[in-house]
Amino acid sequence: MSEAPAVIGDADLHTHSTVSDGTEAPAVLMAQAAAAGLWGIALTDHDSTAGWAEAAAAVPATGVALIPGMELSTREGFMSVHMLAYLIDPSDERLLAETTRIRESRVTRAEEIVRRIGRDYDLSWDDVLAQTVEGTTIGRPHIADALVARGHVSTRSAAFAGILHPRAGYAEPHYAPDPLTGVRLIRAAGGVPVLAHPGTRGAERVIPPDRLARLAEAGLFGLEVDHPENRADAKPRLRALAQQYGLEITGSSDYHGAGKPNRLAECTTPSAVVERLIAEGRGSTPVLP
Repeated sequence: MSEAPAVIGDADLHTHSTVSDGTEAPAVLMAQAAAAGLWGIALTDHDSTAGWAEAAAAVPATGVALIPGMELSTREGFMSVHMLAYLIDPSDERLLAETTRIRESRVTRAEEIVRRIGRDYDLSWDDVLAQTVEGTTIGRPHIADALVARGHVSTRSAAFAGILHPRAGYAEPHYAPDPLTGVRLIRAAGGVPVLAHPGTRGAERVIPPDRLARLAEAGLFGLEVDHPENRADAKPRLRALAQQYGLEITGSSDYHGAGKPNRLAECTTPSAVVERLIAEGRGSTPVLP
């Protein structure tokens, strides 16, 4: 375990940059965190650690601590389940192989979605590529941005509510391991796993206790309860489950810049929980001012 530094403020433990589906470069994200008055943030791009170096280089100038992280895609049947992975070893071979497979599947899936949409709307793969930068983990948000650029929808959110909603018929799943495998991969890479936004579907769709018990036994650290997209009726159940299984409760904005209405620092994690999380990480260390 790493020696936990003194944490002197709250942290936003779920943010995205242009490396995945955020709209701000990692250095800009760090500057935004400073403007928001945060002690620190976790950069958690989808299935990628490619933004860590740029974000770390911005720590001295911004005075904001960086907790290296990633949002690992997992899947339970047809349901996408995201697992936040903090302080992993970015060179861990098993985790690298899995995230490479996920990213490649994301591209194949995105190409197929664009092909389907292109039958009914003026949209091409080049339109999607125009919404990315070099090294971006391409996903549905970039298709949404291309639809906005083409004038088919007004916002990214409108695209997900309409053309990119499963009921529209263009959806296509991508490969991802199951959540239990995800937790084990993260722990094997020295990381600390937290189940991301588990209450977005409401109290009736909260993860079943038996499944959560298996994740906890495998090393799940916590539940991201304080998240702007978790429904209010789900949060009491999530807090009770966290207490039952000895899990920490984290809070995060899931900030994407202009890509989502979520605002940086609107939900945060208390310093005491951040310290406990850092103490469990052994794959990498926080970058402090």
